[in-house]
Amino acid sequence: TVTGFALLLLFHTTQTEVCPPACLCKSLGKMKGLEIDCSSRKLKEVPALPVNTKKLYLQNNSLTTVPPGTLDGLLSLEDVKMFDNPWNCDCHILYLKLWLEDISESFIANVRCATPAPVKMKPMRELTGNELGICKRLLPIKSLEFFWRDLILIAVAITTLILVAWALKFSKKLVYQINISQYDFSDPLLQQD
Repeated sequence: TVTGFALLLLFHTTQTEVCPPACLCKSLGKMKGLEIDCSSRKLKEVPALPVNTKKLYLQNNSLTTVPPGTLDGLLSLEDVKMFDNPWNCDCHILYLKLWLEDISESFIANVRCATPAPVKMKPMRELTGNELGICKRLLPIKSLEFFWRDLILIAVAITTLILVAWALKFSKKLVYQINISQYDFSDPLLQQD
């Protein structure tokens, strides 16, 4: 178990200090982390980043979005630059917007949208839910799904009530018929009236 722990520690240490191939990395001193400069590299996606990244420069690339969870492991980040990228500000940009806001409002200050047309050149920090185009189109579909589900549930409930009412009506007739058949009308005592 000690050997396994040592290998795991060695692997973790190696993994945290691997510089992405397309970037320049600079140590900020022992135990202080790394400065990762991936600016002006024509990147279309964010590369795998070391967890000990303190400074991250991704400006002036071809980034349009960042998949959810991509940057979650960068807990010791102190500086981020992501401006001058053609950000596509639809629902998929929400992760990056919220992540930048959580890290620091100053990091999102110069980040602007490139598409879609209604939000072109708008600062990402000023985006509202109504402007995230695809989100508006998804809402009615979800509402429609709930409508059909609710309609089916209502139809099943009405059908069940009709069947229960019919069963009760039928059972009353049956009980009445059973009660009448219990009396023997051929009995002379019952025929005296």
